[in-house]
Amino acid sequence: MLGGDQVSRVVSVGREVSASAETIFELIADPAQQPRWDGNDNLASAPSGQRVRSVGTMFTAVLTHSGSVRENHVVEFEECRRIAWRPAEPGRKPPGHLWRWELEPIDAAHTRVTHTYDWTELSDEKRLPRARATTQDALRSSLDRLAALAERA
Repeated sequence: MLGGDQVSRVVSVGREVSASAETIFELIADPAQQPRWDGNDNLASAPSGQRVRSVGTMFTAVLTHSGSVRENHVVEFEECRRIAWRPAEPGRKPPGHLWRWELEPIDAAHTRVTHTYDWTELSDEKRLPRARATTQDALRSSLDRLAALAERA
């Protein structure tokens, strides 16, 4: 179905951040913090009290442009190491795209962070233009903003 386009459907960036994995992970795993570092101009807000702690968790966020709510289904989770979720409209099955963050501690004060957007399984034709527009630059913007917050913490 995807043919040669599949490779371009996984976008990833990484960098070293001068902060502990714990500090960085708290900014990612607490959805209320996510709008502070979102470089995709996608997230307006997320209610507090939704800190992710396991696979199977669902958290909500409000989108910037439409004001729509998204339910984000956590499909990968390892405390201070990895978190990934699949967004969906409320009450609907996720259409197949995934946001992932991976953290590799280098030492107590430095962490290698990789941010990935994977839309290899995206089935909703209406979402394809937005998925195609999610470039390495957009991901890098989020990663750089996250790094700046973590490094000031």
